[in-house]
Amino acid sequence: QVQLVESGGGLVQPGGSLRLSCAASGSIFRIYTMGWYRQVPGKQRELVATIGSGGDTAYADSMKGRFTISRDNAKNTVYLQMNSLKFEDTAVYYCNADVQVFWYSNYNLYWGQGTQVTVSS
Repeated sequence: QVQLVESGGGLVQPGGSLRLSCAASGSIFRIYTMGWYRQVPGKQRELVATIGSGGDTAYADSMKGRFTISRDNAKNTVYLQMNSLKFEDTAVYYCNADVQVFWYSNYNLYWGQGTQVTVSS
């Protein structure tokens, strides 16, 4: 069993910053890609950013220059530093991870439960 637990969400004013964390735990042999997604009610979940095990990153265009994804492989944790937050960044933010449970198993995708980020004055 693999669990991903997000933390760091909350209420922030426009222009402010937040740092989200997502820690993976359980039976883990290796984690490949980790990522952050977000969702607002009535809309599809959208990509925020991803990071590979070697540190290669990818961002949605609207987040480039404002958000930074990073990871600590020793802690099985991925972070999302969000700066210059806007009203439209308000959403539930989810992390995911491609996890190999045993050395002989395939990678499976796991999701966290989500953390609310609200940007409001």
